Amino acid sequence: MWNDSKFLWLISAAILVGILEFLSLAGIRLPHPIEVPFFLIFILVIGYQTLWHGLSALVTLNFKSINALMLIAVAGAWYLGKYEEAAVVIVLYTLAEKLEDIGIEKSQSAIGSLLEKMPKFVLLKNHELPIPIEQVKVGDIVVVKPGEMIAVDGKVTSGVSFVDESSITGEAIPQEKFVDDSVYAGTLNKQGYLEIEVVKTSENTTFAKIKELTFQATQVKAPTQKFIEKFSQYYTPSIIILAFLWIFVPSVLLGYPLDPWLARGLSLIVIACPCALVISTPISIYSALGNASKQGALIKGGKYLEAIGQIKAIALDKTRTLTYGRPIVSDVIPYGTSSKEHLLECAAGIEIFSEHPLAQSIVEAAKKENLTLHPVENFRSIMGKGAQADCLVCSDKHHCLGKLPFILEEHVVPQTVIQEVEALLEQGKTAVIIATHREVEGVIALTDEIRPESRHLIDGLKKLGIRPILLTGDHYSPAKMVAKQLGIQEVKAELLPEDKASIIQQLVKEYQTVAMVGDGVNDAPALALSNVGITIGGLGSDTAIEAASIVILNDRLDVIPFLIKLGRKTLRTIRFNVGLAISIKFIFIVLALIGWSNLALAIFADVGVTLIVILISLRLLNWQERQ
Repeated sequence: MWNDSKFLWLISAAILVGILEFLSLAGIRLPHPIEVPFFLIFILVIGYQTLWHGLSALVTLNFKSINALMLIAVAGAWYLGKYEEAAVVIVLYTLAEKLEDIGIEKSQSAIGSLLEKMPKFVLLKNHELPIPIEQVKVGDIVVVKPGEMIAVDGKVTSGVSFVDESSITGEAIPQEKFVDDSVYAGTLNKQGYLEIEVVKTSENTTFAKIKELTFQATQVKAPTQKFIEKFSQYYTPSIIILAFLWIFVPSVLLGYPLDPWLARGLSLIVIACPCALVISTPISIYSALGNASKQGALIKGGKYLEAIGQIKAIALDKTRTLTYGRPIVSDVIPYGTSSKEHLLECAAGIEIFSEHPLAQSIVEAAKKENLTLHPVENFRSIMGKGAQADCLVCSDKHHCLGKLPFILEEHVVPQTVIQEVEALLEQGKTAVIIATHREVEGVIALTDEIRPESRHLIDGLKKLGIRPILLTGDHYSPAKMVAKQLGIQEVKAELLPEDKASIIQQLVKEYQTVAMVGDGVNDAPALALSNVGITIGGLGSDTAIEAASIVILNDRLDVIPFLIKLGRKTLRTIRFNVGLAISIKFIFIVLALIGWSNLALAIFADVGVTLIVILISLRLLNWQERQ
């Protein structure tokens, strides 16, 4: 694996040889006794693997290998005495290949970071010392303390707690867990003590499936065969055979002098040297990658840049991708004599003693409004239900706060309130009711906050003719509500990681080229199975960041439409460069065959077209979409 110092050294080499190439065009070159050994050593040090593989390909007549083209390109440039050009070609090609290699290596180690965080030992009930996770059997009872990660798939046999399942389901709010509820390996026990009966061994857990799917997808996503490699199957052998026949037939079969026809054959090979063809793709991609980095996006290789320019559909995770993944107060609905401010002050005064995420959101909402929280006493939290306390401000001191079933245990709730709660639930919101002995004082609704740039993202995708699809592990109601607000027509909710991966495979069959945007460990298989996996650097998990092929470093989702346009522009540039190079090569090959070629024309056909292609490609470095 190439480390940072070697990669920087390769970039420095590219800058150096580029400067020498431009100086040579201005007529400034190294002294010949220095120039030849210098560039020979330079080329061999940088590209010895490419040249050796190219030689092996030619010996075995494997003209599918792009290394064979590179060997011909370098040899042709060297024959012309263009040592700088030979060095430029080999350096830029090697740099482009290493950029893709780095992306592949990172993808292959996608799950490694989370594996380091997973518990290696677990404590069984009635055991004093932990045992290795590999020794745990189905039916064992595992003890999980507050703040510990759950290491097995199992069923709660004792205890009550909140479990953060975002790594598996993507659900932002920790889930209440009671006896007989299921829990997953890789999730975090937030609060209570749990005893869990193991239902799957470590190699069969949901988390293990995530790991397996991610590695399988990484293998499936091998580098695609570029157009130039396919073209080389016909181009390289055709030129070699044509040059041989152009020398052999007149001089051997027809008895003409050898030297003129040998010169024509060599001129043909020199003119046909595919420097411009070879350089057209990597220099375009490298320039576009630099442009993307300036926009705050890290693209892990040229194949992903090409792929994003071809996508027809994009799947998007909800929690912490389109939304912030944290509940906020969306509605404060008072009843009777209560005002919104009074209701929020009383509720926050009670919830300040609770650690539940919804409670913290209510307290934050009151503080944001600069409200004075009511002092309370006799606070009591009922796990999984709500809270009770005596308010020292309200005339009716006793208050119950929680979801509808909890309030109905002790209080009479009017039908109008029940209908209001049901309407809020249909909107994908969570409803918290506040009641005293005398009446229901009000309802506070909470919802996941949508990121402001999400709307711009969806609008931008639609303008580009790309179909957005919402995939989430969250419940259908909140997913449908988010989709409605953003204008997404297709919603698939309550998905486990393997469900997301399966849907991505179906979408690829339907649309051919599909992108996936996600942030969590649960998204890693889908990110890897898609043609282009995109995650958000600041919010994404380590696994998602490494499994993704594009990382948005500045957390701006609305840069994705720009990247799609940049990918499309890059593809158009590559096609234009290849078409230009092939056309001009064809013209000068014909001129060489009829004897109208000379060294000056050969240099123009080779060096001139190469420079034109480079200049056109470099425009991508500063390309901006038209407003």
